[in-house]
Amino acid sequence: MALKGKKRTAPAAPAPSKKRKLQANSKPRTGTTQSKKGKERAADRGYIEVPGNHGDADIENSDLSEEDAGLLEEFGDGAGFLNTLDRKGISTSKKETERLKRLNKPVRKPNVHDDLPSIDSHDEDEEAWSSGIDDDADTISQSSVDDGEQELSSEDDLNSDAEMSYERVPRKVQESREAKTDRQIQGLPIKSADGRIHSTGMKIAAPPSSDEEGSDTDESAEEQEMPVEVNRIDDVATGARFGRPAVIDVVGNKSRTARIQGAKDQIASICQEIIAEPENSLGLLRRLHTFSLDKITSPSHPEPVLNNIIIRKLATLSQLAVFKDIIPGYRIRALTDKEKAEKVSQMVARTREWEQGFVLVYQNYLRSLETELKAKSELAEVALKCICTLATEVTHFNFRTNLITCIVARLSKKSWDEASNLCMNTLISIFREDQTGTPSLEAVQLLNRMIKERHFNVHPEVLTCLLHLRLKTELNVRASDSKVDKNIQSKGKAAARRAKGKPTEQPHLSKKAQKVLKERKEIEREMRDAEAEVDKEERANTHTETLKLLFVLYFRILKHPRPTPLLPAALRGISKFAHLINIDFFKDLMQVLKDLILRDAPEENPSDDSEPFGVDATTAIRHRLLCIVTAFELLSGQGEALNIDLTDFVNHLYAIILPISISMQVDAPPPSAFVSKFGSSKPASIADMLFRALNIVFSPRSSGNTAIHWRSAAFSKRLLIASLNWPPSSALRALEFVESLVAKDPKLEALLSTEDRRVDGIYLPDVDDPQLCHPFGTSFWELSLLQQHHYDSRVRDAARSLSNYTRS
Repeated sequence: MALKGKKRTAPAAPAPSKKRKLQANSKPRTGTTQSKKGKERAADRGYIEVPGNHGDADIENSDLSEEDAGLLEEFGDGAGFLNTLDRKGISTSKKETERLKRLNKPVRKPNVHDDLPSIDSHDEDEEAWSSGIDDDADTISQSSVDDGEQELSSEDDLNSDAEMSYERVPRKVQESREAKTDRQIQGLPIKSADGRIHSTGMKIAAPPSSDEEGSDTDESAEEQEMPVEVNRIDDVATGARFGRPAVIDVVGNKSRTARIQGAKDQIASICQEIIAEPENSLGLLRRLHTFSLDKITSPSHPEPVLNNIIIRKLATLSQLAVFKDIIPGYRIRALTDKEKAEKVSQMVARTREWEQGFVLVYQNYLRSLETELKAKSELAEVALKCICTLATEVTHFNFRTNLITCIVARLSKKSWDEASNLCMNTLISIFREDQTGTPSLEAVQLLNRMIKERHFNVHPEVLTCLLHLRLKTELNVRASDSKVDKNIQSKGKAAARRAKGKPTEQPHLSKKAQKVLKERKEIEREMRDAEAEVDKEERANTHTETLKLLFVLYFRILKHPRPTPLLPAALRGISKFAHLINIDFFKDLMQVLKDLILRDAPEENPSDDSEPFGVDATTAIRHRLLCIVTAFELLSGQGEALNIDLTDFVNHLYAIILPISISMQVDAPPPSAFVSKFGSSKPASIADMLFRALNIVFSPRSSGNTAIHWRSAAFSKRLLIASLNWPPSSALRALEFVESLVAKDPKLEALLSTEDRRVDGIYLPDVDDPQLCHPFGTSFWELSLLQQHHYDSRVRDAARSLSNYTRS
């Protein structure tokens, strides 16, 4: 205590502690000089000792310096808390614990079971095979089995084949198998015919097979396969969804009335939901299509169930009504790879997904219709009506070509029925309502190909629809209404003119300006597509291609070596579109028409058994008249610029009047099996074509201001002869035409009087040349017979009026 008030002098500064430790450790240690109580290594200690007062021996062997020992003696009472610390607990650090764990961990050797002898074995015939496992380790003592909770010995810990405590517990496999055999499950409910659901109670599951009892692997495999077989879930197209029973349950109902009524109710509700929200109804569209299938299957019911024909018809027609309402007003195209890769908004992605899915559903529906149509099943008529309706109502949408192909294929038969009328009216509707010209072009292409493949052996009414093409009024429309079309100079000519210093319509553009111009044109094209307006230039090009195919078809029919039933329709088409034919083809076409007239002319000496004026004769007369009318129609328009002599056609027309006079079907139109719903004019009768040709021959445009008097007289005389045998309607038309000729040519008034006069030659009624028959050598004595003896009062009055004609 006396030292407490006095200040202790500082001891001499010794060397650093680290150097002192190194010097102490540098002393040589030998086995003779080292005491038995030598200092242990830190790694060999079980714990880290806590420094403290443990006697002189401990102080001597400690690592404390003299200064630290002095401080410990002076202030030792303050370090007394170190004696209360857990000496072994200090050694339980994380790193030390892991080191001890690795030190005491038993090393397990891999247990390799093989039948090969050891590598060190030199006796190949040795019967005992060494497995490398100690027998002592395989045998477990009875005491270790009874005491399963005791720890393994250190020797067993180091042995890799020693059994652990949990491995000694016996397995209860037999109990679990017995439990499986007695396992009960809930049976599926049963729906009775009246619609009530009854429970079947508990059922005992089937016991496992002997193969499953033999191996655990087979049992585990069966346990994995059973849930896959049981948990078969139907999709929206076939399963029970949103309160609706499954399609299999509806179609498989034993009661026919309940089956049809259930299908009606579900089809009606499905259609209502589809129309209310089409964007989210692809699954319902597939479900509706399932009702129209012949055999229906589902994942839970793989066996096919036959469908009722009434349900199929209802589903097919319901799909037609739904598609007509929800089909968009634009054509859906497939996405390109670039469009698929680019990132779009969620709304655009949803719209694209619906569009692609809708096209697939629509395609499946059309395939089913085509299948029924080709199979000629009970649904063939309904399928054809659906195809024609879709081709008329949604001509702009996808698969238009497929629809028109089915319609044209149906028209390829020689017979004619109600289905043919439906197909013809559909094509006419497409032609009349076509705004762009593309559907008409596709239809003409398909018709051309079909007729060529059938070798013209089709019904004559097939070509009648081509008369409704919108070519006559729209093909001559200019591409632009604001400026006149000009021939655009090519880049080469523009560059040559620019090099000479001459002005050009195409100014010089740099590469950058050309790139900008190209981008601007692309934007303008996209804007035109977005406006959905019909481009007049594109429409004119499309109509031009259609016209080419049309005339190729007509000319092929005309040049066919044998007469075909398609000839009248081809001649009518040529006469209607005559103003659109290239003028370079006129001479060749006129020669072909002459050959047709001569081919259809009757023989000079027909046999006695032949019927010259039967049905075949009437058809021949009709064909000759059509050829004559077509020739006059060709030269009445732009053919007037050509100097083509029509004398041969006029002579043929004069010669055909007498055979027409004794024809019984002069006023009757040709028989037509086609019933049009557009009120189009029927084919012209023989009398109509005759007077049409006469009006063209004696019109002021073709005959000039004054007609040839001998030609007018010859035709007037022959028409009056023919009117004696014609019915009243044709006789009246003949009298009116003769009166018009008399009014035009005063020289014909001499034929009205019976007074004697001097003429050149005698009238020859049998000569078929109007110039050589000498018509002024006779008079119109037929008027006297008509006004006295004809049974129709209108004819008598017309004949009296003509005989008393006086020029005012």
